[in-house]
Amino acid sequence: MKPLSSFPKVSLGIFPTPIQKLENISKILHTNVYIKRDDLTGLGLGGNKVRKLEYLLADARLQGAQVVFTTGGAQSNHAMLTAAAAGRLGMKPILVLKKRGVTERRGNQLLEFLMGTEVIFVDTDDYNDIYEEMDRIGKGLGVPYYRIPCGGSNALGSLGYVDCAREISEQGFHADHLVCAEGSGGTMAGLVLGAKLFLPGTRVHGMMVDSDPFDIITPALMWETAALLEINPEITENDFHLMDLCGPGYAVPSGEGNEAISLMAREEGIFLDPVYTGKAFAGLIRMAEEGRFRETDRVLFLHSGGTGGLFAVL
Repeated sequence: MKPLSSFPKVSLGIFPTPIQKLENISKILHTNVYIKRDDLTGLGLGGNKVRKLEYLLADARLQGAQVVFTTGGAQSNHAMLTAAAAGRLGMKPILVLKKRGVTERRGNQLLEFLMGTEVIFVDTDDYNDIYEEMDRIGKGLGVPYYRIPCGGSNALGSLGYVDCAREISEQGFHADHLVCAEGSGGTMAGLVLGAKLFLPGTRVHGMMVDSDPFDIITPALMWETAALLEINPEITENDFHLMDLCGPGYAVPSGEGNEAISLMAREEGIFLDPVYTGKAFAGLIRMAEEGRFRETDRVLFLHSGGTGGLFAVL
């Protein structure tokens, strides 16, 4: 295996992020529920994208990029964090976003305004249109530019969550189950591969908050990331599980997700968001209520951030 330390990284976050037991929720759900606080990664309002951006922006810097493009929905946490990270590193961020969701100066749009970020909306549902627009703008700038895909979800970005699994192992924590939101595939792919390498006996559950074909996307990203690491692991259906939590649609709050947000806020004083982590935690609650966890199990929930969405969507 090619060591993770051999891949260039920039330092953006505060790691390791803490793991805490959710004492009150554990009693309510009759199992042992813990939370990995990747909402405390230290850039912007925190979130999972910081781990990915450490690899992606190191690559951008190596390629001499002066401008960094990325995309997502109007309230994309990834886009906001990319803007924050690129600005810190002296590169100009340009966000080419789908004109979907809350485009007013609320939530992440407000944070991008405060950073002086250039935001361009494209009225499309096809990311190919977005990437074509990035290239059109980029070629007109006359300087080197770098494109980061939606969610930072390519093989290089997924290394961030292989590294997260290693971090969990080095924290001495064993989980029987690891639960995360799945919105573009990279976090889930990295965690499944990382669990295979560093967390034996842990099954990863991806709570799908979008309608994309993650049964195809996730394994493809896993194999691409494994190829970067020069390994060929045996990954079976017992290693991971996908569950549909999209509800009424991507970035549209669900009743189940909102109840999970309220439960976490009321019982633990921790805030989830209505697009990703609220729906994902609702999936964990549903699994517990269906008896999929034993009383002795240790269930680790990845808090992937997204708090800015609370101030736009709800």
